[in-house]
Amino acid sequence: MKKRLNRLVSKSILEKAQKNPSPSFDLEINISTFRQIIADSNDVGFRRFMVAQTVPAALFYIKGLTKVETIEREVLTPLLRCPKETLERTPSSEWVNLLSQDVVTVTELSVHETYEQAIPSLLTGHSLIMLEGVDKLITLSTKKIEHRSIEEPESEVTIRGPRDGFIESLETNIALLRTRIINPDLTVQVGNIGQHLKNRYAIVYIKGLCKSELVDEVCYRIACINEDVQETGAVEQLLQDEPMTIFPQLSHTERPDKAVSEMLKGKVVILLNGSPFALMAPVKLSELLNSPEDDYQNWVFSSLIRLLRYLALFISILLPSIYIALTSFHPGLIPTQLALSIAAAREGVPFPAFLEAIFMEIAIELLREAGVRLPRLIGSTVGIVGGLIIGEAAVRAGIVSPIMVIVVALTAIASFVLPAYSVSITFRILRFLMMFAAASLGLYGIILVYITINIHLVGLRSFGEYYMTPFAPLKLKSWFEVIVRAPFTSLKPQGGQKNEQKLP
Repeated sequence: MKKRLNRLVSKSILEKAQKNPSPSFDLEINISTFRQIIADSNDVGFRRFMVAQTVPAALFYIKGLTKVETIEREVLTPLLRCPKETLERTPSSEWVNLLSQDVVTVTELSVHETYEQAIPSLLTGHSLIMLEGVDKLITLSTKKIEHRSIEEPESEVTIRGPRDGFIESLETNIALLRTRIINPDLTVQVGNIGQHLKNRYAIVYIKGLCKSELVDEVCYRIACINEDVQETGAVEQLLQDEPMTIFPQLSHTERPDKAVSEMLKGKVVILLNGSPFALMAPVKLSELLNSPEDDYQNWVFSSLIRLLRYLALFISILLPSIYIALTSFHPGLIPTQLALSIAAAREGVPFPAFLEAIFMEIAIELLREAGVRLPRLIGSTVGIVGGLIIGEAAVRAGIVSPIMVIVVALTAIASFVLPAYSVSITFRILRFLMMFAAASLGLYGIILVYITINIHLVGLRSFGEYYMTPFAPLKLKSWFEVIVRAPFTSLKPQGGQKNEQKLP
């Protein structure tokens, strides 16, 4: 397993490195071999120098990835000022140990016996040193790290809770988790993914809370990925159990506090360098309807809001289809006064209820996407003003009825209540499916599609865990905690152990 996780170089470099011999004792041969492997890229810096004014050496680094000040202060200066007598008293076979222990002041230093091992470190910002008379390669940590500042995530805004969020730096994201979990059981496994990009990723979990079988499964699936990925969205699609479903099988977040909360439940967090989103596995459908803020509010308020989300879920899926079914197939089920009001409102409308709903839903989706793609300062304005103008104009023109505008507006508002964007997209697709079923068979079509969706969800799994837990398989004791947020005093401590820490 570890061998699969530690493939550090791309296929092209591997092939070149394998065709060339191991490092030689001759410095000129090593320089020539290295240039053949690296293809004489113009962004590769090169510097010849003399260690202790006696031993010829060569330094390679990648411009832009390496901090030049660190090379000059902690690498070149100590090597150039190394006492000549000390180097002459030491056999050449011990020069590497001497330089790494007594001369160079860089924190991280590695010695490699092959080009295959050394080149990936160079490509990630390390410096590479070759010495005359030494058949080994030395890499030193001189990386220049540049990233944006830590800010509040815009995709998961909360009223109460931490304001920091993940960024594109893998090391920073790991540090954000470390600052919250002061526990030696927090385990981080770092590797590379893809054939050419070799993007770095990290698997983070708490040993003892997370099942070893889950960790092994996650590691195995990531090791099987050969595609080059730059965002966790692509990794999510490659890791999921069932690729043909529209339901998300991994959850994602930009909030470190949410990632920590999921790890405390025994889940694995996957981080990818260059992406501010963390993946969490496994996931259940009920968890996609929860918000990190639920734990920060009083349990009564959180429970009421959670119940409101479940109500919004059914409204966003079923409201337009139920309206279509009742007005087109089952008008007798509508109360008389309401039926007369709907008939009066639809008087003069030339289209059936189904075409009305399709027209308005497509308009809402277009406005939603336009608001996302436009600049932030005018995106929200376009969405609100556009919706009002289109709705009012459509009613005045007699294309749609006022009651249909109300139905579509309530549906859109209900879809905005759902905290997870990925599952919100899923329910938007199901809404159109329900509308087609209602236009074909009325309430019977809605019931058939609803049963089909539940059959699909019951058989769906996420990393071996049932997607519909605790509803299927049925676990009545867990319903209270899922549908509402139970008080903390009634919950069992994580790990099943009582905190016996005493105050001083």
